[in-house]
This record gives sequence, C-alpha cells and structure tokens, in this order.
Amino acid sequence: MAMAADEIAALIRAAIPDAEVEITDLAGDGDHYAASVTAESFRGLPRVRQHQAVYAALGGRMGGVLHALQLTTNIP
Repeated sequence: MAMAADEIAALIRAAIPDAEVEITDLAGDGDHYAASVTAESFRGLPRVRQHQAVYAALGGRMGGVLHALQLTTNIP
C-alpha cells in the first residue's frame, strides 16, 4: 500500500513544526517521491543530521509503505 503525498508532508510537519514541505510524486505510482524540506531548525546541523530528522519523522515507513524518497533539505 502506497503513501499519499499529503500524508508524508503531514508526518514531516508534525515532527518539524517550522518546516516548509514540498512533495513531488516522481513516478506517478505513490511509491517514489521527492521531498524538499526547508526549516530554520536545521540551522547549525550538518546535512546528514537534517536528513536523519526527516527520516525519523517518517517513523520507519521508508522501505515499507514508502519505497523511495529523494530528499533535499534547506535552511531559509
């Protein structure tokens, strides 16, 4: 069962309240997404920690209901 883009965005926003989230369905199949997450709370964190925060927000769904996520993180 695939995840909806709005569900992915909601999970990220719930864990990172200051995040601006843009989700794009890359293949039109609900399994391959790109996410752009911009948050002030990323300031001072190395990119790997920013990505870890986003993956943690998804609560272990990566590799299961969410097959692939191309992730870009930014600081405003």
